Amino acid sequence: MRVGVVLPIGEEDDGVPSYAAIRDVALAVEAGGFDSVWVFDHLLYRFEGETSGIHECWTVLSAIAEATSRVQLGTIVMCTAFRNPALLAKMAATLDDVSRGRLILGVGTGWHEPEFDAFGFPFDHRVGRFEESLAVITGLIRTGRADLEGRWVTVRDVVLRPPARADMPILVAAKGPRMLDLTARHADAWNAAWFGLPDERLAGRRQDLADACERVGRDPATLSITVGLTVRYPEMLPASGDAPTSPALGGSAEEIAAGLRAHDAAGADHAIVVLEPCTPDTVGLLAEAVRAFRAG
Repeated sequence: MRVGVVLPIGEEDDGVPSYAAIRDVALAVEAGGFDSVWVFDHLLYRFEGETSGIHECWTVLSAIAEATSRVQLGTIVMCTAFRNPALLAKMAATLDDVSRGRLILGVGTGWHEPEFDAFGFPFDHRVGRFEESLAVITGLIRTGRADLEGRWVTVRDVVLRPPARADMPILVAAKGPRMLDLTARHADAWNAAWFGLPDERLAGRRQDLADACERVGRDPATLSITVGLTVRYPEMLPASGDAPTSPALGGSAEEIAAGLRAHDAAGADHAIVVLEPCTPDTVGLLAEAVRAFRAG
């Protein structure tokens, strides 16, 4: 099982990290022997009237592509509502070339309605819009051409030149029946998040995915499984507010390694870790756990 880390591009207690701080984390991830770095795609967060910020993910990932040399670069996940799908495919082809073939293109519908409203993107018919966008993206990545007169998306004889790497992995984050069917039909990888140890919720989602594969006639073994995990170091979090209660792995390096082994045994191909907090120091602590996992 591969292991990656989500970069801290969003606002924390002390503000939005600078690019220099994000880059330091990415370099620590690469030096620590991890397999990948990932970025969230949001424009802002707004909960209960409070707004917090985040960097634009593609700009950051493009810079990280140049700063690093080995780790895969993933989006978890790009909201197809925020960018024209043909342009997104062209952006992906360019970043993949910059990174010398290291991009994992993760896409999804988006879910945080306040950012749609704030930036003027439609929030209705998200799955229908995503289906049309995915058809354009996969067509351009896989064949270099797309032509679609859809209800929401129109492209006419669009050509991707220079072409994308045709085997660039396309990942879809999905849990509803329609989204799972689209994943089973078109994606190379699927993501479910966020978890600590494997639980009934994850097992249920895995079964839903298997059912979708059966509906569309796909062997589920041909679909890579990625699982979003939280690894928390409470003693290193700021001593303010309520302690987090969401599921997470924690404890010693061996305890976290045992959690990684449990996900490996449950069939995960790639663990994508949100670190709380995410700093070069906690990346180093997680690297110890990953070494123990790989040694065990």
